[in-house]
Amino acid sequence: MSAERAAEAFAEVYGKRPTGVWAAPGRVNLIGEYTDFNDGFVMPLALPHTTHAAASARTDGVLRLHSADGGGKVVELRTDDLAPARTRGGDGGGWAAYPAGVVWALREAGHPLPGADLHYESTVPTGAGLSSSAALEVATALALNDLYGLDLPPQRLARIAQHAENDFVGVPCGIMDQMAAACCADGHALYLDTRDLSQRHVPFDLAAHGLALLVVDTRVKHELGDGAYAERRAGCEAGARALGVRALRDVPYEQLSEALDQLDDDKVRRYVRHVVTEDHRVEQVIALLDAGYARAVGPVLSAGHASLRDDLRVSCAELDQVVEAANAAGALGARMTGGGFGGSAVVLVAEDDADPVTEAVRDAFAAAGRRAPRVFPAVPSGGARRIV
Repeated sequence: MSAERAAEAFAEVYGKRPTGVWAAPGRVNLIGEYTDFNDGFVMPLALPHTTHAAASARTDGVLRLHSADGGGKVVELRTDDLAPARTRGGDGGGWAAYPAGVVWALREAGHPLPGADLHYESTVPTGAGLSSSAALEVATALALNDLYGLDLPPQRLARIAQHAENDFVGVPCGIMDQMAAACCADGHALYLDTRDLSQRHVPFDLAAHGLALLVVDTRVKHELGDGAYAERRAGCEAGARALGVRALRDVPYEQLSEALDQLDDDKVRRYVRHVVTEDHRVEQVIALLDAGYARAVGPVLSAGHASLRDDLRVSCAELDQVVEAANAAGALGARMTGGGFGGSAVVLVAEDDADPVTEAVRDAFAAAGRRAPRVFPAVPSGGARRIV
């Protein structure tokens, strides 16, 4: 997908060329799942799959939104009428709620945007746990930032995008996805402290170690996932309150056993155990990569999947099958990534084993009567940027 194609499509829809074209990537999370809303640590990397936003400013208070995947309809809204999910009577607003929410969040932050025309084209798979929503939000935020000369830094744009998703759309996500879309760098993973947003770009050249990271999109999304994210977040917050800490990130890994003994609710205890051990796994992966031991990351990924499956209970049969089949075929490690209940897994393999492992996963799905998964390499890519 090219920026020129997005610009041409914009012209077809709106009868004029756009002022510019901006892009933001999808992401895959190497390690650090369900830790971002606990002020913890994460390690995502941006994918080459992107959402392009072709845009021009308006001065009449009208916001027009069009997507190549949206059925051809232009969604037209008044900027003064934008209202968050809690006041819309349960109306989610569909895909257009995400960019509309960014406009609302910018206006809430004191930037009285008078409208815009936007057209979107995307190669980020939806429903695959690869943050298509964050790519859409961040591409919108960056386009508006440039169109109106707001001069907001990437971290601030990520916060605006999160505010849009939390309070306009009504999804209580953490900050990881938006920060990955806004701040990742080519050839690096992003080591992010979600409390203060301090970050470090960690070189992630697996090919130099004879390795590859595969993304396996199961192409399923189970309805069980609806509301499950919010329930896990509430359970984690209950655990923090019971332990008398600001967030679960403040429970030392070395004191986890004592902390768990203070909790009466088994579900909350499982959630706390996952978050504290997952933060520790992020630190393990950072130490291994810094020391040049990339192969040793594999077992940490598999341990993370076991925790997501058994303690957080956000995996599903398809994700478990990816991990089991990949590891049985010689993968170094694998785990689900994203919110779970479907979506994608990541698999760390020796380069020479990439094809056999891929075939083993596909064969396992075929034997189970499941639709063939989509498998592709994760190439660490750059964050949001203006293309034209």
